[in-house]
Amino acid sequence: MPIPGFTGGLLDRADALRHDPVALSAKLDWRARLLKLDGLVPDVEDGRLAWTSIADLPEEAEVILLGLDAQDRAHVAALLPASGEGTTPAMRSPALMTMLATLEPGEAATYAAARSVLDWHARHRFCARCGSTTHLFRAGWGRQCDACYTEHFPRVDPVVIMIAEHDGRALLGRGKGWPDGRYSALAGFLEPGESVEEAVAREIHEEAGVRVSNVRYVASQPWPFPSSLMIACTGVAEDDAITLDTNELEDAMWVPRDLVRAVLAGEPGPFVAPPPYAIAHTLLSVWAAEGR
Repeated sequence: MPIPGFTGGLLDRADALRHDPVALSAKLDWRARLLKLDGLVPDVEDGRLAWTSIADLPEEAEVILLGLDAQDRAHVAALLPASGEGTTPAMRSPALMTMLATLEPGEAATYAAARSVLDWHARHRFCARCGSTTHLFRAGWGRQCDACYTEHFPRVDPVVIMIAEHDGRALLGRGKGWPDGRYSALAGFLEPGESVEEAVAREIHEEAGVRVSNVRYVASQPWPFPSSLMIACTGVAEDDAITLDTNELEDAMWVPRDLVRAVLAGEPGPFVAPPPYAIAHTLLSVWAAEGR
């Protein structure tokens, strides 16, 4: 199976250091490396994230520990004050997505962690319980309220992403505003009190009017826009009648396995495949390889 994008991180997350400020401080020596970011956009050189010395950390910035490398060097990201430059979450521009496609495996995983956590801090300066200000703790992997002392931690939002299969064909959909010709797997957030299998069946029926059963898990990936866990699955459709929810999708169609294989191989076809770093590409690749 192709390795899903944004996975395979090479840094040891070093959880013990998050609980030991003294040990963490000792790691933040001259060898420590600072991730180069313009807001939330990475500096990429030859497929790798660019790093600089921790001596370049802005005076007003706080440190978020990303992890330790094989040489036991700390790698960190800078959290700037709320009024500082670069604290507004960056949009997913075409330029950014093109840049991410050039990152080597493992590099994108480090960026995903950094981006998601920095974005979370920017959105959680105040306590959800009492509204007071919060401060960073646990080496950047938590915030604590200054008034009621409630602890808050970076959240991950689970999303199911899936294809329905019927008679050797995959159901693909197209969202509004997508690049010309782009079709992909259907997707949606899990709701409270719902299993992955139930979410898959509900989302496919809501968006395309197709009922599925025999839901099967395939793979997962973090998706740092802002912080989701994409859970890729397949399901077997009862029939192929499509009833489109135009609030969710612009179009949907059934694509035979041989055409999916051809498009993934770079040949022209009835749709443009999702990019390789997207879990939808992994999902389609796994499905297309079945039945050979």
